[in-house]
Amino acid sequence: MLKALYSIILWPLAGISFVIFFFIYLILLLFVPGPKLHPIVKNGSRLMMLCGGQRLKVKGTAPPKSGEPYIYLFNHESMFDHFMLVAAVNHYISAVGKASQFSWPIWGFLVKRYGAIPIQRSNLPNAIQSLNLAEKAIRKGISFIISPEGTRTLSGEMSPFKKGPFHVAKNTGVTIVPTGILGAFSAKKKFDWRLHPGTLTVHFGDPIYSDDYKNMSVEDLRELVRKKIKLLIS
Repeated sequence: MLKALYSIILWPLAGISFVIFFFIYLILLLFVPGPKLHPIVKNGSRLMMLCGGQRLKVKGTAPPKSGEPYIYLFNHESMFDHFMLVAAVNHYISAVGKASQFSWPIWGFLVKRYGAIPIQRSNLPNAIQSLNLAEKAIRKGISFIISPEGTRTLSGEMSPFKKGPFHVAKNTGVTIVPTGILGAFSAKKKFDWRLHPGTLTVHFGDPIYSDDYKNMSVEDLRELVRKKIKLLIS
């Protein structure tokens, strides 16, 4: 009952903050390129988490902007994950996300303007094309956040990792940053409307450089990253 009461109060607060941020962001986009608005998006993400009853904590060291591009591979727990990562990283990052969310009112328009790339995981040719677009962006120096699981966990445990992100890494030689997400599953489960106030933690692991994995197979690299993320969230 208490959790439901919290949610009834927090959802309107989070919604209002999102709408205000949306209009401010759109106005700024008329004058400023999207990547330069990262400080605004970073603080907006923190505000929305706060209005959702969540406090953000960062463990480990986020890589410096000077070392870009990076690909942040993380365990996907909740709708809060992307807000957590944007708030914790000190430079512009794009994302590969489920195609259906790009058709959502307001949110879909926002993520398109932000530079995210839609992917239909059930359509292999489309998924490959989306990852090819991500590779082109990485070669231009743009960093990405990608969940190797592909979708949010339903149990709180990590789902099997897909190969796509590791093909991207092998094809581009991008620096991989294993990243652990903690607390987000408890805060908002996928099929539960209620919010549970608490602490959301982003735990950055040590970067894996191209020289570290250039002689590894996609399967071996996938297993290495999975083990590292599992240690970060244990």
